[in-house]
Amino acid sequence: MFRSKKIAKYLVPGRRVHLVGIGGVSMRPLGLVLKGMGMEVTGSDMSASAGTRELEEQGISVFIGHNAENIEGAECIIRTAAAHNDNPEIAAARAAGIPVFERAQAWGEIMKSYKNAVCISGTHGKTTTTSMMTHILMEANMDPTVMIGGYLPLLHATHRVGHGDTIVMESCEYCDSFLNFFPTLAVVLNVEADHLDYFKDLADIQKSFHKFAELATFGVVANGDDEHTTQAMQGIDYVSFGLKETNRIHADNMCPDWRHFDVICDGEFYCHLDMGVMGRHNALNGLAAAAAAWMMGVPGEAVSHGLQSFHGAGRRMEEKGSWHGAVVYDDYAHHPDELAATIDSVRTSFPGRRLVLAFQPHTYSRTAALFDDFVRELKKADVLVLAEIYAARERNTIGISSAHLAEQIPGSRFCETLPEVTRFFQEVVQEGDVVITMGAGDIFRAGEALLEIK
Repeated sequence: MFRSKKIAKYLVPGRRVHLVGIGGVSMRPLGLVLKGMGMEVTGSDMSASAGTRELEEQGISVFIGHNAENIEGAECIIRTAAAHNDNPEIAAARAAGIPVFERAQAWGEIMKSYKNAVCISGTHGKTTTTSMMTHILMEANMDPTVMIGGYLPLLHATHRVGHGDTIVMESCEYCDSFLNFFPTLAVVLNVEADHLDYFKDLADIQKSFHKFAELATFGVVANGDDEHTTQAMQGIDYVSFGLKETNRIHADNMCPDWRHFDVICDGEFYCHLDMGVMGRHNALNGLAAAAAAWMMGVPGEAVSHGLQSFHGAGRRMEEKGSWHGAVVYDDYAHHPDELAATIDSVRTSFPGRRLVLAFQPHTYSRTAALFDDFVRELKKADVLVLAEIYAARERNTIGISSAHLAEQIPGSRFCETLPEVTRFFQEVVQEGDVVITMGAGDIFRAGEALLEIK
């Protein structure tokens, strides 16, 4: 599937394409970009939404429900990852000999038409860093096209269809999706063991990131502080970023809260950052975005102003409100390293305050593969409640539950449903607490429900 040449002849003005799952977070902007290229675009989704209504307002016909007749007249099909071969439209296309392509293949082909294709990868921090890069490019008046895996308040959306010569894409390693892309500039934030339902082990993941970096035609920016990343980049000519002075792009005059520092590029002052987000991990994300901008020739002033105006993407330590004197946040962390980074940033930003954490593991395979690491990090919370594992794309063939985590963490509570989590909050939350709902599923609903209670 990687970097298919066949798709090129179909993504041209005048041809008709049908998108299965067009209402999705990266399918919707794909449809808009293809229409902007002069293609005739139709699509389908399981239910109507604000996203499908936006598409219809832009002249794209959207069918609600998946039916074989929806693809009539289409010359090719592009599908979301959730649409499998038993989907009626996919099955009909295959039976009729209509080519079916993956979403990543289409985005990869589209990238080829941009002078600057900035692809931001890494086990952690992709959404935040892509959002930071968007703020910088908008401040620099580069009118970028953007694809982010989360909501960005600046855009009031997860995407933007621009008219400049730059595209910035969050680039995911799962199923080697990012190997379909054509980056001019590749950014590697970090490399850790994850998605072990697809990759064999850390070494297998590192090979994938190495292949991704090799695709870049202009340059590679990679985390020089992260041993797994530097191992993956062996043989690659890359520009290193990090907190250590040995990196080509590094921080100087760092404040204790990680939010205020100078960026030094090849020994010269580039810009000063007053970050609108907390934590050591976000200082590294900011350095990565600054390094990419420096590589592209963006003025340092645009980087400073862009990152000062960035206060987080949706579900990335997003402040949701307060309840009885406690502040309530929501965070997307779903890997042990992400838990560690978020908890450490809370300890730095809210010294002496009690951390009440509700964690919902994401996928059975990840929970099983990283079980001991999850236990180690979750023990750092002052009060811990565990929601049941969010299945996502999986079935529980392992027989694992969040209850097994709770058994290993003294004083923790297991709640089978989200309403139970909210009731637990009511019992334990005190004035001055920092409350976090954490996970990549729907755990945020428990916090939102708490805020509705007087």
